Amino acid sequence: MTLSACGTSAPLFTSDGRATQQIQCSATNSGDCDQRARTQCAQKGYDILTRDVNGGVANLVIACHPS
Repeated sequence: MTLSACGTSAPLFTSDGRATQQIQCSATNSGDCDQRARTQCAQKGYDILTRDVNGGVANLVIACHPS
């Protein structure tokens, strides 16, 4: 038997059709999270849909603003 796993999955979408993205960043440095999100969204801005903190790591699900 062979088992395989895939590290990527299809993106989820918001009710207005924007793709979501997950970002991991430092929970103690909000500037780190903001910089990573702005980079992912090509400086267009973003909405944070969920934020979960586990230890010193924050996991955010974001949706970029449309251009």
